Amino acid sequence: MVVLSRPALDEISFVNNPKQTLLSAIPVVDLSHPDAKSLLLHACEEYGFFKVINHGVPEGVMKGLEDEAAKFFSLPRSEKEKAGPADPFGYGNKTIGPNGDVGWVEYLLLKTDVKSIYHSALDVSSGNPEKFRSAVTDYVSGVRDLACEVLELLAEGLKLQHRSLFSKLLKDEENDSIFRLNHYPPCPDFQSLEMIGFGEHTDPQIVSVLRSNDSTGLQISLKDGSWVSVPPDQNSFFILVGDSLQVLTNGRFRSVRHRVIANSFKSRLSMIYFGAPALQEKIAPLPSLTGAGALSKYKEFTWSEYKTSAYKSRLADNRLVLFEKKSA
Repeated sequence: MVVLSRPALDEISFVNNPKQTLLSAIPVVDLSHPDAKSLLLHACEEYGFFKVINHGVPEGVMKGLEDEAAKFFSLPRSEKEKAGPADPFGYGNKTIGPNGDVGWVEYLLLKTDVKSIYHSALDVSSGNPEKFRSAVTDYVSGVRDLACEVLELLAEGLKLQHRSLFSKLLKDEENDSIFRLNHYPPCPDFQSLEMIGFGEHTDPQIVSVLRSNDSTGLQISLKDGSWVSVPPDQNSFFILVGDSLQVLTNGRFRSVRHRVIANSFKSRLSMIYFGAPALQEKIAPLPSLTGAGALSKYKEFTWSEYKTSAYKSRLADNRLVLFEKKSA
């Protein structure tokens, strides 16, 4: 578990609002539904966030990785640190990025290519690296396929010329996708306050696919700026629109701002696949979505340029503002 000293605790933010508002009308999309693409479009436009069911990822694949992750995070800290430090890949504890952000969280950040997963398994697993490697490989393969299916349905819904216009970015052999395991230990000493496990932010990539255990904590920001809590569902996946997809759709889809509040009584374990293009891939609003007099809202940039800029920012910063076109 995360063990923090009093000075370290003082660095972590709190939210003095223990009564959370649950998002009762969370968009839920059944991927087997004939009208799934229309439901996906609406969710991306209104929330930038939705839950998918009938997603096709086997329950055994989800549970297998959760079990392996739980084993890793239950190890003594000295053993976990052999997989780090996170700079940015490997094991991290409390510190989130290089710019002063901290949270009530420990994590493992991995590249998603087979070679990197293999070497990570040797560092992470205590006793059975092959089992850890297999669990991560199977899981990442499943959620990548899920992300691609969702992106292809969205491309159809947007009436783009090619169904694979978004998904091919994740399928590129040089893609820069990453995978993150987050563990939020319970913090029973702070039942009257909500401790920030992971501070508010948007994801810079194209799309994120998130699954957690049955512990609460995830919150998203609605269009009016209010924060609502997302009921947990360990059998489904949550999809989050990233900054890059917001740019590609010229702002039609919105990158959702989200955060995690630590649970007072129960550990939260989450697994997130961040689908990203190759480093030199150019990101700009699609011409088909800026036609008929619509102006492009963003400058063209490479994923490498945006990733570098995001890495230099704080979590809560509006990273896209530097790439917005100034109105005349």
